[in-house]
Amino acid sequence: MLSAKKKVVISACILGEYCRYDGKTKEISAVEKAFKGWEIIPFCPEAPLFGTPRERINVVAVDGEYRIITDETNIDVTEKLRDEIESFCKQHADIDAIVLKSKSPSCGYKTTPILDTSKHEIKKGNGIAADIFLKNYPNIPILDEHHFLNE
Repeated sequence: MLSAKKKVVISACILGEYCRYDGKTKEISAVEKAFKGWEIIPFCPEAPLFGTPRERINVVAVDGEYRIITDETNIDVTEKLRDEIESFCKQHADIDAIVLKSKSPSCGYKTTPILDTSKHEIKKGNGIAADIFLKNYPNIPILDEHHFLNE
């Protein structure tokens, strides 16, 4: 009986994809090396929806709820992102680990700036994908790239 490869979801920008809002990448080869032999599933919920490059987005506390708002045009894109991420979770129900890009409004895990409606940081928290992953994968470890970098 063959055992299936373990599966890891990794933020696509960490894998070297040019999918960040500014059209750049944040490739960190140590992350991919750490999962040699695993099936790596790239993840970026923003690029398929908004293209690359694109307007920056922020997590904004609005009336006690966290919303994803574009930086310059102030468009609420929360539902579009939520739908994209939930669809991804349905397609990838059986994963073993998650590595997300820190500080990202989509992918940050405990490191994303949460802003008030005046765009001042009020605290650090999760990006929308990190929150959805916590709900959909309650027993799967979530890390960010700092776990793999030499301090």
